[in-house]
Amino acid sequence: MSACPTGRTRWVAGSAVALALLFAGAAAVASARGDGAQAGPLTPTARSADAGFARDMAVHHQQAVEMSFIVRDRTRDEDVRRLAYDIAHTQAGQRGMLLGWLDLWELPKTAPEGQGPMAWMPPGTHGGHGAHGTAATRDADTDGALMPGMATRTELERLDGSEGKPAEILFLQLMTDHHEGGVAMARGCAERCTVPVEKRLAQGMVEAQQSELDLMADMLAARGAAPRP
Repeated sequence: MSACPTGRTRWVAGSAVALALLFAGAAAVASARGDGAQAGPLTPTARSADAGFARDMAVHHQQAVEMSFIVRDRTRDEDVRRLAYDIAHTQAGQRGMLLGWLDLWELPKTAPEGQGPMAWMPPGTHGGHGAHGTAATRDADTDGALMPGMATRTELERLDGSEGKPAEILFLQLMTDHHEGGVAMARGCAERCTVPVEKRLAQGMVEAQQSELDLMADMLAARGAAPRP
């Protein structure tokens, strides 16, 4: 693996790319009308799917980054560490874009009063696995798991207390659940969001995370394990 200075350099470089993409996204939002007229900013409302997805996916991504950093310190397996770095790097950059769009739209980063997580998606379309492996929307008060696929506080503590192969398997299982929930959310935005650049980002998330789901299934099989049912 790279020494720490090199790792920090790569992270800074990735942040610069994310910032460039954010400004490009802002330009795309500002010109979203595409009818030849002078376009003003396309500003979603606080209760729109665009804003809801940006808020919720930013929180969802933050946990993926947290789990990735935990497992990087719990295993020496190069494949798992590389996957963890890629997930952390990608999702931290995307999180910055999502929060940047909320700033651009002058919208709060917390949900409006009376609107909890995932309220922008119709009931029954959330997908993902709950804390005990059932396909369901997690209750906002269920041990810290706010949205589909998110790990509970208890599961994060288990991961933090694991080492070696057990940590690898638990990370891959938790991240599989996490990606399944994230894919469902991204598909929801691709269908319901109205800002073109955000819809494109969501569709890109679906494709990238589905590819990582296939990779993680292979990595679990190589360790004599499988995704949680």
